[in-house]
Amino acid sequence: MEINSSAFSAGVSGVSKSLKGIERAAHDIASLNTRADGGELADVVGALVDLKKHELGVKASAMVIKTAGEMAATIIDIKI
Repeated sequence: MEINSSAFSAGVSGVSKSLKGIERAAHDIASLNTRADGGELADVVGALVDLKKHELGVKASAMVIKTAGEMAATIIDIKI
């Protein structure tokens, strides 16, 4: 059952890390003062890319958690 526990922990850690990244990216976006001349366009694009990257990180980590739960269910079925 140790493998399942470590997979679950890795998934939870990944979700936590990605949520912090989303928070940082959202803060960066909210704190930008975009100018009409597009001077801060690169900052906006970078922050949006980070936001999407961390969104995908949450989704991937959630799948790890789901798989760990399925593994636990399979192990329980095998032992019964």
